[in-house]
This record gives sequence, C-alpha cells and structure tokens, in this order.
Amino acid sequence: MASKTKNTTKGFTSNDTRNERRHRLAGNMNFAASEAYKLLRTNLMFSFSDNGKCHIIGMTSSFRGEGKSLTSINLAYTLAESNKKVLLIEGDMRLPTFSGRLRLNAAPGLSNVLAGINTTDEAIQPFVIDADADDALQVDVMVSGDIPPNPSELLGSEHAAGLFNLLRGKYDYIIFDLPPVTAVTDALVVSKLVDGIVVVVRNNHAVRGALAETIRQLKLVDAHILGFVFNGATESGSSYYKGKSYYKGNYYKK
Repeated sequence: MASKTKNTTKGFTSNDTRNERRHRLAGNMNFAASEAYKLLRTNLMFSFSDNGKCHIIGMTSSFRGEGKSLTSINLAYTLAESNKKVLLIEGDMRLPTFSGRLRLNAAPGLSNVLAGINTTDEAIQPFVIDADADDALQVDVMVSGDIPPNPSELLGSEHAAGLFNLLRGKYDYIIFDLPPVTAVTDALVVSKLVDGIVVVVRNNHAVRGALAETIRQLKLVDAHILGFVFNGATESGSSYYKGKSYYKGNYYKK
C-alpha cells in the first residue's frame, strides 16, 4: 500500500487553528455534523446492492461554495470509521484546495498520473486523523496535482478509465470530488466512470434554476444521481456549518 511507504501526515487535532476548527473537518466535527454524515454513509451503503464491490461516488454541486469538497472529505472520513478502505480523489484540477486543507503535498496527483508522469503509488498520500490516538483513522488521498491545460480531456481519456479500474481493486469506496456542473463539464465527463453522483446543495446559497440545470445536464449524460446533500441545515436555530455568502462571480476567478 502507498500509505506504508510514505511519511504519515497528521490530521487536525485540538491544537489546530481556530479557522480549521471552524470548518469542522473530519475528527473535529461536532455531534450534529457527525450524525448527519453517518446518516449519509448509511444511505449510500443502502444505495448499492453489491456490497462486495468497490463503489466510486462522484460529488458535485451547482456552484462553487456549496460545501462540496468539505462534504467529500468528511464522507470519506465517516466511511473509514466503519472500517472501510477509502480513497479520496480531488478531481478539480483547475482550482485545487485539498493540499492546503489536509496539509498534503500539492503534487504529484491525479493530473500527473493521468498524464503518465507518475504512478498511483507515487500520487497517493495518507491522511491520518488524530495520529497520536489509539483509534487513529486513515484515508488515502490523491490530490489534483499540477494544474494541466486540458483537465476535461484527461478525465475523458482511456487512461482515466484504466486508472479507475485499477483503483477499484484496492479500495472499498472511492470518493471523487468534482467541480460544479454549471462551471465546467468535468463532472459530466466523469459520470461514466463513477457508480453514482451526489449533488451537494447549500442552504441559502443554491439557486433553483441552476440546480434544475445541474440535474438536466446530469440526466443528459445518463448519470446515476444517488441523491442530494442539503448542506448548512439548521438545528435549534443555529447552523452546524456556517458558510460563505452566495458567490456570483466566475468560478475560476481568483
């Protein structure tokens, strides 16, 4: 396994910064968030009848800022809690964030593997949550890697199909974090490689027309929509994950 040959990267613990704690990532989730992700895990497990097979789940949204990547990370962590071997792949090769959030190397990653520059073993990094604890959990992560000029072409290549067939034999679940559907075509291109798509919808952020367009485009490519995650829901008048305001600009505008 790649995790045995690489330096262990510690996850976020109680000594992390206030900003990291605020994002409630992995082991720092509060009770409400933890229970919500466990329910999501259960629903996904019941979505597949062939439980002995590796399942690849694509995560997308309509817009940037709906909590899609955070949902992907926390879902991968929650699946690992149930003794599943999990790989988390950052599929947004235009606007990567995983290396900063998880304190991992920014490359090599998915783009480097798809371009034939690096192997999967070289690109997969271990993310260990509470590494000093007796019940430390590990999720393998493949970050997006160096930013390529043609992400959609790489994702639609035969090499990509071969890569996913290879990875299926090594994991129980693969969580593939993808760009928003209304921004670029990457999620649509990848739809044929995954077993299902989960659409993240943020409270007070998503626009009905954009969500309808997202569903329409996914149906046009015969994507299997597993369901929706309603992010930022409130309980007792307070949100367990307070988010950003609605993002109206271009997705890739820095």
